[in-house]
Amino acid sequence: MLTHRPYGIEHPYATSPDQRIPVQPLTGQQVHLGVVVSPDVERVVCEWGSAELTLAPAETNAADAAALAGGEGHLAEAQATALGGDGGWSVVTPPLTEPVKYRFHGFGDTEESTEWFEVAPAAWVTGHGEVRGGGERVSSVEWLVSAVGVHRARFTLPLAEGERLVGFGERYDSLDQRGKKLDAVVFEQYKSQGVHGRTYLPMPFAHVVGGDGWGFHVRTSRRTWYSSEGDRLTVEVALGDEAVVDLGIYEGSADEVLKQFLDEVGRAEELPDWVFRLWASGNEWNTQELVMARMDAHRDLSIPVGAVVIEAWSDEEGITIWRDARYEVTADGGAHSNKDFEYRAGVWPDPKAMIDELHARGIKVILWQIPLQKTEFSTGQVAADAEAMVRDGHAVLEADGTAYHNRGWWFPQALMPDLSTQRTRDWWTEKRRYLVDDLDVDGFKTDGGEHAWGHDLQYADGKRGDEGNNLFPVHYARAFGDLLRSVGKAPVTFSRAGFTGSQAHGIFWAGDEDSTWEAYRASVTAGLTAASCGIVYWGWDLAGFSGPVPDAELYLRAAAASVFMPIMQYHSEFNHHQLPLRDRTPWYVGETTGDERVVPLFRRYAELRERLVAYLTEQAALTISTDRPLMRPLFFDYPADEEIWNHPHQYLLGNDLLINPVLEPAATTWTTYLPAGDWIDVWTGEPVPHGLVTREVPLEIVPVYCKADRWPELADTFN
Repeated sequence: MLTHRPYGIEHPYATSPDQRIPVQPLTGQQVHLGVVVSPDVERVVCEWGSAELTLAPAETNAADAAALAGGEGHLAEAQATALGGDGGWSVVTPPLTEPVKYRFHGFGDTEESTEWFEVAPAAWVTGHGEVRGGGERVSSVEWLVSAVGVHRARFTLPLAEGERLVGFGERYDSLDQRGKKLDAVVFEQYKSQGVHGRTYLPMPFAHVVGGDGWGFHVRTSRRTWYSSEGDRLTVEVALGDEAVVDLGIYEGSADEVLKQFLDEVGRAEELPDWVFRLWASGNEWNTQELVMARMDAHRDLSIPVGAVVIEAWSDEEGITIWRDARYEVTADGGAHSNKDFEYRAGVWPDPKAMIDELHARGIKVILWQIPLQKTEFSTGQVAADAEAMVRDGHAVLEADGTAYHNRGWWFPQALMPDLSTQRTRDWWTEKRRYLVDDLDVDGFKTDGGEHAWGHDLQYADGKRGDEGNNLFPVHYARAFGDLLRSVGKAPVTFSRAGFTGSQAHGIFWAGDEDSTWEAYRASVTAGLTAASCGIVYWGWDLAGFSGPVPDAELYLRAAAASVFMPIMQYHSEFNHHQLPLRDRTPWYVGETTGDERVVPLFRRYAELRERLVAYLTEQAALTISTDRPLMRPLFFDYPADEEIWNHPHQYLLGNDLLINPVLEPAATTWTTYLPAGDWIDVWTGEPVPHGLVTREVPLEIVPVYCKADRWPELADTFN
């Protein structure tokens, strides 16, 4: 078997993030070509015009591969294998000066050849298309043109001295993106997102903060690129059949810019107040007994909890049926109801009784999902569902009309449902309807969503992969939100991936991350940049979910900060049930670290969070009606104050509370910048002058300051 992906996407088997087949190579540029082969192939050559090029197996130093994969963790091994070139061979071509036809030949037990491919060099020229919108702000317009057609547009937007760039979706490395190079493409970077400049949740939108203020939106779901140097922001846009760029320019303050953007793409709807309570989760909670034991511990230790996320409830193949349930296979792939299942003693003996008991305790239940259907070695209902997906036209397709099989490193070779149309959204969610209809599940963790690899994939709504891939996670969250709405429930979905339009679809978290101080800081930045783009309900796995259990200081600092974020959740990664465990429950962190302060301090934080629910509910409603972010970077309220940029991790929670998380180990004091106004230290009730304020920060304290005019109403919350 020889499989080659023509240029247009980053190859999932690249040996580094920078080794890729260019979207469109320039004249004089060398091209990195890759091909995936079966194990029996011993030699691969590329017939490149009149030349013959010999490929070599892609190799990556194991340490480098692990670093690219995000370091340690149960998913790192799978990703490192892919990054290490498992089955991948590659070669770098001579400089491209004219159109070239090429194909690959593999030699082993048999000889095999691919079809012919063609690549033509391109050059940047003027006068080959149109930028609609932007007016006088747009300059230096060029078009990337080859013998095949027009591939990209490139233009510049002016940046005045002192102006800042904030947005581009969820970004982990910096609040101000001026001087950075980045793109807007949905990408699954397992951990260390800030280091690699990747994000699950990009958007081709940004604020230009300073002066009178303005912002822009490249109205496309295709890939875009951004780089700023000097007084110019350069924007590149991948094009479809038309050489046209649709550019929105929004004038005004950050509030006004965000409102204009959300008027176009949609905004959040108000969710019930229970989403603001503590969420508890652990990937290894894979039995009813374990889930109830964790919730019993919360009860017995008087640590309030509002929701439990159950990830390992199914078989991780079809993600529709409780593991070990007995049932008759529906050969046509039809949906089951709960009465069709017989639950065995031991694993999930009675999911309905469990959910009813949790509800009686005031705990909501969220079940994990992924938008993939395993096919390898599948039997029973999973095999029937896979057959139905292909047979009945519910699968994303390759360019040749065959079903797409995931080329990513997680759930490799799985089928992917084409959620671009209502028909398949209904089909996919109908198989899960009994979970909400019969079992009364309250929401879904809509994990994944970054699995579409291929610029030439085919979607049923008429889009190709280059235009549809970024939209896949938007359709995915929408599908499960609609399922919940259909039975009268709030559309509580919990996603990590998204794109423009995701604002209207549920809750988001910052994705997979290590338990480090660096990841903690990056996650705060991710929350602020996502909020700047209209994401209202956002959280993270407090103190990280991967690697050894965090030390008590990191765990407690992160928990204290998370009290003052839209969503407060702890979560831990699958670790093959090895000892020592890696649960992030407060009692286990206390036991593992030997620090007796963990449980009582965490209890104190969780109790404070309960008292904040009313404020968070009120402020979320105001956010949705005014478009002023709930987790709000300071430039929204103090755009002319240059000092705020020296404190990029500070933020307002709603209109009245200023939060300054403690982000460094061994801190005994912490300095906060308070913009102009009258402020109250919520822990002392004493007025504090604006300007730089330093206070002591024992572990029970995260610096929080309240606007003085609101303090009389909020004082009891902090007592």
